[in-house]
Amino acid sequence: MANTSRTAAREKRHTRLRKHISGTATAPRLVVNRSARHVFVQVVDDTVGRTLASASTLEADLRSLEGDKTAKAKRVGELVAERAKAAGIQSVVFDRGGNKYAGRVAAVADGAREGGLSL
Repeated sequence: MANTSRTAAREKRHTRLRKHISGTATAPRLVVNRSARHVFVQVVDDTVGRTLASASTLEADLRSLEGDKTAKAKRVGELVAERAKAAGIQSVVFDRGGNKYAGRVAAVADGAREGGLSL
């Protein structure tokens, strides 16, 4: 039961954040979704509702990566930055999805910055 209320609270925080955060063609939204085991990241242009780049820990090359979940999350951030730069994106708006900016969420942001994206 605690998990349900925790999920509802996260969704409430995310709704509150989305009032202020929106992705455009020049600065799309970098969305972070996380589960207990995996991290999913997308770069979304909200004006047309299209995903421009994505990466997750479910990909074959990242599943075999050694290290803890935070190290894998950082690698996902670097990978999505590479894919976004290949799509011609230089800067993004960070959407933490209602999660705290700590741990794996912060690691994704750090990896994206190291990959060359401006957050």
